[in-house]
Amino acid sequence: MSDWMGLIWLVVLLLGNAFFVGAEFAVMSARRSQIEPRAEAGSKRAKTALYAMEHVTIMLAVCQLGITVCSLLILNVSEPAIHHLIAGPLVSWGLPHGLADTVAFIIALVLVTFLHVSLGETVPKNISVSAADKAVLILATPLHWVAVAIKPVTRALNWLANHAVRALGVEPKDEVSSTYTLEEVQSIVEESTKQGLVEDDAGLLHSAFEFTEETVGSIAVPFDDVVTLPVGTTPDEFERVVGRTGFSRFVMVEDDGQLAGYLHLKDVMTIPEARADHPIPLSRMRSLSNFHTDVEVEDALETMQRMRTHVARVLDAEHRTVGILFFEDVLEKLVGTINDVTQQHGARRYSLGQEY
Repeated sequence: MSDWMGLIWLVVLLLGNAFFVGAEFAVMSARRSQIEPRAEAGSKRAKTALYAMEHVTIMLAVCQLGITVCSLLILNVSEPAIHHLIAGPLVSWGLPHGLADTVAFIIALVLVTFLHVSLGETVPKNISVSAADKAVLILATPLHWVAVAIKPVTRALNWLANHAVRALGVEPKDEVSSTYTLEEVQSIVEESTKQGLVEDDAGLLHSAFEFTEETVGSIAVPFDDVVTLPVGTTPDEFERVVGRTGFSRFVMVEDDGQLAGYLHLKDVMTIPEARADHPIPLSRMRSLSNFHTDVEVEDALETMQRMRTHVARVLDAEHRTVGILFFEDVLEKLVGTINDVTQQHGARRYSLGQEY
């Protein structure tokens, strides 16, 4: 093979190496959420891209095999041709044959390495990572053709690789897992809303994202703003307070200022009328949950649902009661204002959680 043919092979092999590198990173970086709609619309390229993403270990084996073969051929075919093209002129310029051969080898090695790393590796990798969704649509189809052509080889390589991975205690995956951060999902929803693809007139999606960032301390009602009742309140007194404030739940306070629990209107309505002027029994009180101010609202919501409680005491770092958290206030951060059926029109809202 002539030296000039070696240069032609250098170009071909660099393009081949770039293709396999680009395909490898495209399959790994592409997002299913961007490819699936195209596939459902009937795009053959998108369907092939999805297949490649669902059989990622096979595709990676094809890419690695292609990269290895191209790299070896570049060193064994193109490097000697460049070496010979450089050594001839150096000898004709008067350099000793041995020195000219060494200098030509170094220049050829540096040049081939530079071209291989830059044009054959870095450039296609950066392009595929920057535009993975577009790249996978272009590269997945020819990659699939190569995979079919050398299927026995890639199957064998994939089998060996999977067993090696399992020997290290890791379960191999055949499909790319596309995950998103909270900020990425929020950006997707905002963009989809702008384009009319998602409707969020009630603001539920927007509230859900803000909800994840809240802590108990940020939505708890300061204790001084909470309407409380003393232990020993009678059913008649309780009902009068309900009628005056329009709220259905009240925190009960002992004589020494400690919180005894809370009462709901329906806990009092079942007391016989004959005992309406007697203190409400302590056995009817419901327990309070306890949260520190830095607890995430999501965790508080889960705990209150599990314990079936609608009122919680909020504590600071010194374990002092600084506020009250109502289940209604937690839900309002997610779905908006909730009105109690017992709340009178125009009554001052003291953040007394309501049953719903």
